[in-house]
Amino acid sequence: MKHAYVFPGQGAQFSGMGKALYEGHTRARDMFEQANNLLGFRITDIMFGGTDEDLKQTRVTQPAIFLHSVICYTTLESPRPDMVAGHSLGEFSALVAAGALSFADGLSLVAARATAMQKACEISASTMAAVLALDDAKVEEICAAVTAELGETVVPANYNCPGQLVISGSVRAVEVACERLKAAGAKRALVLPVGGAFHSPLMEPARAELSAAIERTTFAAPSCPIYQNVTAAAETDPSVIKRNLEAQLTGAVRWTQSVEAMVRDGATHFTEVGPGKVLQGLVAKIAKGVITDGFQ
Repeated sequence: MKHAYVFPGQGAQFSGMGKALYEGHTRARDMFEQANNLLGFRITDIMFGGTDEDLKQTRVTQPAIFLHSVICYTTLESPRPDMVAGHSLGEFSALVAAGALSFADGLSLVAARATAMQKACEISASTMAAVLALDDAKVEEICAAVTAELGETVVPANYNCPGQLVISGSVRAVEVACERLKAAGAKRALVLPVGGAFHSPLMEPARAELSAAIERTTFAAPSCPIYQNVTAAAETDPSVIKRNLEAQLTGAVRWTQSVEAMVRDGATHFTEVGPGKVLQGLVAKIAKGVITDGFQ
């Protein structure tokens, strides 16, 4: 019986996030103030009192979720994890929790990631769409066909759980793929209100920029295996972890496969650390019978 800790990604933010941690824990307050200094603006003011629109700014959203997750983790008195994983952005939180990255280095990389992704989003019109109740292989097949026919990118981006896959690419290619996916039997194929094709080849400019920052950063061996998005396999080698992290922006988030691998390796209890309860729901759909809970 092993205990896995998982960390959420973008979309889990909410107004007031982290305020209780700031007010209830001296260590948490010190870390939040350190983050304000490192970022060069008071992100706590936006997290604690900003509007939903304020929190949707990429430069705010990603550091805010990272801070909430990592600082929450430092306040826990429960047993240390036997393994960790994070969904997209959450992988950085997981790496800090496992000791592979320092808090300051993790925050710096997340800030660099947010900036790089925003720049990439401005280069071309791109988006994402959620596909429900269609076999993964069929989604992959249709995306490949649309890409070949149009000469524009659309790829599977997030394997969230069985029957829930997010695709990513140019606006035109995603729209065409959605029509074909619905014709093929998808219950829904809904374009999402996002301004970028995350986890697709269209994020290559961001990947190159973030890779340079990752290469300048010191990584240590984690205290437990981390199941990374691009491989869905247990990793402990810092050089491999860095390489996989660099590939994450243009590669798919293999969340379904990661949870399945963790269960095969003995995980029976999954704890989500950070804002929201999305991952608890996904884990419950992927692995029937495991224990799920969360801290935020």
